[in-house]
Amino acid sequence: MLRLEGLSKTYATGDPALSDVSLVVPEGQIMGLIGPSGAGKSTLIRCINRLVEPTAGRVLLGETDLARLGKAELRRQRRRIGMIFQEYALVERLTVMENVLSGRLGYVPFWRSFLRRYPAADVQSAYRLLDRVGLMDKADNRADALSGGQRQRVGIARALAQEPELLLVDEPTASLDPKTSRQIMRLITEICAERGLPAIVNIHDVPLAQQFMQRIVGLREGRVVFDGPPSELTEAALTTIYGAEDWNAMRQGDAEQAEAEADSRRRMEAIAR
Repeated sequence: MLRLEGLSKTYATGDPALSDVSLVVPEGQIMGLIGPSGAGKSTLIRCINRLVEPTAGRVLLGETDLARLGKAELRRQRRRIGMIFQEYALVERLTVMENVLSGRLGYVPFWRSFLRRYPAADVQSAYRLLDRVGLMDKADNRADALSGGQRQRVGIARALAQEPELLLVDEPTASLDPKTSRQIMRLITEICAERGLPAIVNIHDVPLAQQFMQRIVGLREGRVVFDGPPSELTEAALTTIYGAEDWNAMRQGDAEQAEAEADSRRRMEAIAR
């Protein structure tokens, strides 16, 4: 279980990014973070694993306050947190298998990782993970030879190789087309359900969040302004999160995208005939 108590972040310029955020994410829950650009979504995720240092508050993973740890202990505790990035963060010259095995770097001596001589059990686990994400046949391919959706699947397998207790997911579909976005979100939610793994997903696509998240937290100007199930994410709630002007613009953009997808399908059907 993850507990955030009074989490705040103020940058050196004096600009607040997070203000007194308190949340509890129980085991097995998949929580979506939504909100306009600059609302603090990515900052919140990065404060949890301290890629960004919080200014105040507590970050409790189980009974361990991650916000109070020194560097050496923080490195050990980060093994408990898997991270999936928007831009994949793969080493593109390495193979898919080598990228997945990099999720074990916190567990093996440096010489093993340098020589790429991982324990046999880690290698077998990596093969199982690649099979689970549908990339068994790509194990020996270089990462830079993959599509965006395939790269994100490698990122998911790498995060799971850590055997984490918490999954942090930062805009996993921002660079993907709508169909691939749904496939990736379905994969993440299925894996979390299989493992009873809690997850926090920073997601900009509101309909996708409503479809796949169990709980949605809306941030605006660094504060929680909505916390509830997708069924309670009404027009009024979305206007509170985004503001009337921004929410209307988002809806218009969604409608235009849906029409473009429909046009594309009609053209493909015409070609097929």
